[in-house]
Amino acid sequence: MKKKILVGYDDSNASQDALSLAKVHAHSFHAKVHVVTSMATGTGEQQAEINAVTKGLAYAEDYFKKDGLTCETHLLIRGLSPGEDLVNFAKEHVVDEIIIGVRKRSRVGKILMGSTAQYIILMANCPVVSVKNLY
Repeated sequence: MKKKILVGYDDSNASQDALSLAKVHAHSFHAKVHVVTSMATGTGEQQAEINAVTKGLAYAEDYFKKDGLTCETHLLIRGLSPGEDLVNFAKEHVVDEIIIGVRKRSRVGKILMGSTAQYIILMANCPVVSVKNLY
């Protein structure tokens, strides 16, 4: 069976770096890539945001497919936090590896906003590779 890699994608510089690493891993392991974006809600007022996310996912799919790699994109709107959503998706699809981009945040920022990366690293049932954005 083909290895499965999940990439958490939010169109940030950090997630772009995660895509780059996922491409290397997909080539190395002949893996299928799932690029996943999670939104807590998707109401009509958020249509512009949904359109932007859809455009970003299309970019990610092309990024892999132009190199002959298998890629599926997923926009999840299930009422969960992004961390919970990605961990649940990984379990549901029996993912072998999760790759996420991380950004430096202050301690107060982590307390107020939480840390999606921290949740994924601690709760995932597969290896998690974090990519630190250097810019």
